[in-house]
Amino acid sequence: MTTRDCVTIYCASSPMVDVCFFEAAQELAALLAQRNTAIVYGAGKIGLMGCIADTAMKNGGSVTGVIPRFMVERDWCHKQLSHLVVTQDMHERKQTMARLGKAAIALPGGCGTLEELLEIITWKQLGLYTHPIIILNTAGYYDPLLQMLQNALEHRFMRDIHARLWHVAQTPREVVDALDNIAEWDSSLGKIEVEK
Repeated sequence: MTTRDCVTIYCASSPMVDVCFFEAAQELAALLAQRNTAIVYGAGKIGLMGCIADTAMKNGGSVTGVIPRFMVERDWCHKQLSHLVVTQDMHERKQTMARLGKAAIALPGGCGTLEELLEIITWKQLGLYTHPIIILNTAGYYDPLLQMLQNALEHRFMRDIHARLWHVAQTPREVVDALDNIAEWDSSLGKIEVEK
């Protein structure tokens, strides 16, 4: 069994999404707070971002926001977090978020969330990230992406072992269970051997 004391969460800032996505975010944040697992996220104040932060702190959890300076200047930043890290740009933001968490959890989101999720999967494939990556597939949101990843495997753009880079959870409770049961990734598996 593995205890993860801090997790990175990727999620949306849109406030217009269906209530089921907010309910799942609230449940996950409450569960993490109850088990004293700190959260690192993108420091947004609205949408699923704000929901995650507000719920975790309401339940006694610690929340660190990581946000680039230009977003602070545009007043997109949550102002009541446990900790705030201001970065120079988006690249430093993503590097910092990945470094601080002992696992990465992707909730449903738009282009930014998808980009963060695919980048951290790529880092893990290359052996640069060894922690669990968990996709919370609320309401089947990620089904098309998971099908695309399966398509990449079937067409040999990825090796079969790469199907183990991520874990799919259907509920927040499954996410928490996975945090305790997924082992660290063997970074040597990221090495690509050229067939002769």
